[in-house]
Amino acid sequence: MSAKEVDVNGTEYRIVLTEQVIGHVNNLKNLYNAAYEDPESFEDVSAEISSTINEIASTVEPEAEDSDLDGLIQEIIKAVDNKAEEIEKELEAKPKKETKKGKGKSK
Repeated sequence: MSAKEVDVNGTEYRIVLTEQVIGHVNNLKNLYNAAYEDPESFEDVSAEISSTINEIASTVEPEAEDSDLDGLIQEIIKAVDNKAEEIEKELEAKPKKETKKGKGKSK
């Protein structure tokens, strides 16, 4: 969990990247991909996209202005993607530990 500050149209917004927010962002990206791959399905997913955007926006302080919402969501998606990359790099940098299984001495 980490806090992120983003500037959108001169307003400084703060969001805490919780597991829930990250899940909403990943869901939103999947919905965008579904709508992109099948434009006819856009009507089916547009309500869910809107709902997910509102869920993400509700976690931002101060409350997001409608005019800032698109830019804010884009910045939050970038922040989540950057966080995921950081975690991946940290995991790759850690040496792999061999797991030792406890073996009893045979008598």
